[in-house]
Amino acid sequence: MALDRVIAPTATDTADEHAGWALRPQRLAEYVGQRDTLERLAIAVQAARGRGESLDHVLLHGPPGLGKTTLAHVIAAEMGTKVHVTSGPAISRGTDLVAALTRLEAGDVLFIDEIHRTPAAVEEFVYPAMEDFRVDVTLDAGLNARTVQIKCKPFTLIGATTRAGLLSAPLRSRFGLIHHLRFYEVAELAAIVDRSAGLLGLAIEASAIDAIARRSRGTPRIANRLLRRVRDFASVRSDGTATATTVDEALSLEGVDALGLDGLDRAYLHTIGTTYKGGPVGLEALAATMNEDPGTLEDMVEPFLLKLGFVARHRRGRELTEAGAAHVGVPAPLRSSEESDGAALFDT
Repeated sequence: MALDRVIAPTATDTADEHAGWALRPQRLAEYVGQRDTLERLAIAVQAARGRGESLDHVLLHGPPGLGKTTLAHVIAAEMGTKVHVTSGPAISRGTDLVAALTRLEAGDVLFIDEIHRTPAAVEEFVYPAMEDFRVDVTLDAGLNARTVQIKCKPFTLIGATTRAGLLSAPLRSRFGLIHHLRFYEVAELAAIVDRSAGLLGLAIEASAIDAIARRSRGTPRIANRLLRRVRDFASVRSDGTATATTVDEALSLEGVDALGLDGLDRAYLHTIGTTYKGGPVGLEALAATMNEDPGTLEDMVEPFLLKLGFVARHRRGRELTEAGAAHVGVPAPLRSSEESDGAALFDT
């Protein structure tokens, strides 16, 4: 269910991913948001180009949909090189990595998405490749074992992860540039929506841009997906121009409210507020009641609700806040002072 949500921060399918490619910025100057990260990257890129060297290895971490893959392509474009894309789960054996590295030309970018899911055995091949641009391959076993060194051309490894804490310390320490991508502000999302609307050839009013930006949950991928839904609605049910009314009508059909919450978000809040009287309630019990996967709720529902302040996590479980209760129209929970003092703690 969660993967079909229009406000899911991950790509819903291959077609959705391809639709977003045409809207991606190609250069740092076109990239909106993440100002501090862009400034540091621009300095590193300019310095590397001036010395005629490959860029230091880069680790990008943060929630899904914030532009980690896009930024990898932008970095390659700024360096004037090619980007080769793979993912941690796709590199299941050391030979897979060797094949990827031997295809690289000098200065190329190897982008590994979900790098935290790279098998530990493969990481042993990554270390010498990142440091000395070589891969050590062991042939045979036992007394007949011998190591063959395969040289690769200087390259830049860009790793992307949504869970930086799962990276091993030796791998994390080998990245020269480590940047965290944060959620976007409404003004930044409005600029992205305005740019994307121009690329799509959609006439859109300023009020509609703001309405989409406020529903985008701080995530550019969601903003562009909502914009495409509004464009379709405007071309079929309106005169082709996107207005604030068009946005309201189009996204109401998708179940997305003015804050960017959908049916699953509201069901989560409503279940805590009614079945569990506002909480606290453990994640496993809540997931069983909703007939949802606990990981889905923890990774795809709770982060934005916590950001809005609609839910609090305590050592005894999840609890609805007054703002969250008001949003779904259920009574606010009564909290004791002892529970309030433990608001920073939570269980799983």
